[in-house]
Amino acid sequence: MNSIKDKLRSTLLLYGFDFSKFKSTIKGWSFYKKDRALFLNQKGSNTDFPMGSAYPILDERTETSGNMRGHYFHQDLYVARQLFKDNPQKHLDIGSRTDGFVAHVASFREIEVMDIRPQEIDIENISFTQADLMILSEELIEAYDSISSLHVIEHFGLGRYGDPIDYYGHLKAVANITKMLKPQGKFYFSTPIGNQRVEFNAHRIFSVAYLLSLFKDDYKVERFSYVNDEGDFFEDEPLDEKSIKERYNFDYGCGIFELRKK
Repeated sequence: MNSIKDKLRSTLLLYGFDFSKFKSTIKGWSFYKKDRALFLNQKGSNTDFPMGSAYPILDERTETSGNMRGHYFHQDLYVARQLFKDNPQKHLDIGSRTDGFVAHVASFREIEVMDIRPQEIDIENISFTQADLMILSEELIEAYDSISSLHVIEHFGLGRYGDPIDYYGHLKAVANITKMLKPQGKFYFSTPIGNQRVEFNAHRIFSVAYLLSLFKDDYKVERFSYVNDEGDFFEDEPLDEKSIKERYNFDYGCGIFELRKK
C-alpha cells in the first residue's frame, strides 16, 4: 500500500502538485483567519502600520526551523569542510549546486565553476565558465589539483539540462574529469547510490560495487561517506566486501567519495 501511495505522490509532484503541502495549507487557513482577527482587534484604531494586501503563509506553522537532512544538505556542507582542510591550490567545481556547495566554498576561498547551463551573475570568489564537459579543451588537461562534482554525473546524457542524449555520458564525464586532474590530484564526487538503474530522464542510480569498479584503475578511495534513504549522514564508512553487499542497497541514497588520482 505504501508503495502505491509513494508512486501517487511522485506522479502528483511530477505535475506540480504537492499533496503534503496542500494538506498543511488547508490546516493553515483556520489558524490564519483566527490570528488575523486577533491581530486586527489588537490594532484597533492605530494607524502606524496600515494593512496592505493579504499575504497568507499557510504551511510553515508546523515546519521545523529548516531542513538539516538529505543529500544536498549533508554533501554540500561536508565536502566544503573537507575542501577547507585540504586547501588545494586550484579547485574546479563541475555542476554542483551554486546555492549550496559553491556558496559554502566561496565564503572562504576562490572557486572555478563549470556548467553546461549559463550563469550571468558575478559573485566574489566565483569564476564561471559555461562548457560541455563532453568536449574537453586541451588546455584543461591536468590543469587542476582538485575537482568536485556533487550530484551531477548521474545526469550526463539524459537530456535533462539540454545536453545531448548519450547512454554512456556518465563514463565520458568521469574519463574527462580524470584527464583534467593532475597526478595525485583529489576528486570529490557524490552521486545517488542504491539498486542500479536509470530513471529517465531524471538521473541514474549507481551501485557502490559498480562505482568502485569504475574508479579502481585511476583512483584510490581515501574516504567514503553516505546519506541513507532517511536522509541521515554517515561519515568515513567501510568499503569491505560485506558492507558493499549488505549495507548500501538503498532505494535512493547518496554516496560521497574522496578519491586520489593515481
